[in-house]
Amino acid sequence: MNLAKLCGAKGTLVRLGTAAALLALAAPVVAGTVVASSGPSAAQYRVGSRVSNSQRITLISGDSVTVLDSGSTRVLRGPGTFVLARRSGAASNNAFAALTGERTATRGRVASSRGTPPTNPNLWYVDIDRSGTICMNDLANVRLWRADADAAQQVSITTAGQAAVLVSFPQKEGVASWSASAPPREGVTYSIGATEVTFKLIANVPTNAEAMAQALIENGCTVQLEQLAAATMART
Repeated sequence: MNLAKLCGAKGTLVRLGTAAALLALAAPVVAGTVVASSGPSAAQYRVGSRVSNSQRITLISGDSVTVLDSGSTRVLRGPGTFVLARRSGAASNNAFAALTGERTATRGRVASSRGTPPTNPNLWYVDIDRSGTICMNDLANVRLWRADADAAQQVSITTAGQAAVLVSFPQKEGVASWSASAPPREGVTYSIGATEVTFKLIANVPTNAEAMAQALIENGCTVQLEQLAAATMART
């Protein structure tokens, strides 16, 4: 090969490599997902929108934006300007794993600190007091959860065209299994006492908090989105 051509080719490759590196540096890195938004600027920061780690989030008085970033959530309140890269505090590294992990298949006990209301400990447990669309990873193994486990309780699950299903919570037990003989079906609305839930099946379960948030948002599972945000709240 001609020496001049070889030098010219090398120079072109160097220039292309330099240009690519500059573009990579200039491109914003997507770092966070908005999981809750309220106030005058809510339309600008809609739930499900993504923000980069260098983006300036400017809020006015009355604004509140909750962002899930790198496995933890934090609430930004106006007035003020915020940048995700300047974060402080972090959620437990195990928060997401604990929230989505497999729990004992038998009934579990409700545990809470003195003065602190118990919270649903697992994303796949169905809170019998919260209505809405519920995303599930397995409709053949649905478990119900209740906050008040002081007394024994029996709940009736009804839906059109199907006999009622009774689920019993023994005293001091917060988790009970939906009858395996009549598992719920996707897209069908069920009444659990005064609560109404409709199930959506997630075939490919996300393995990180950000992807899970997007899946919950896309399927309209706002109850679990709130649960995810609360469980991964950053500690400052």
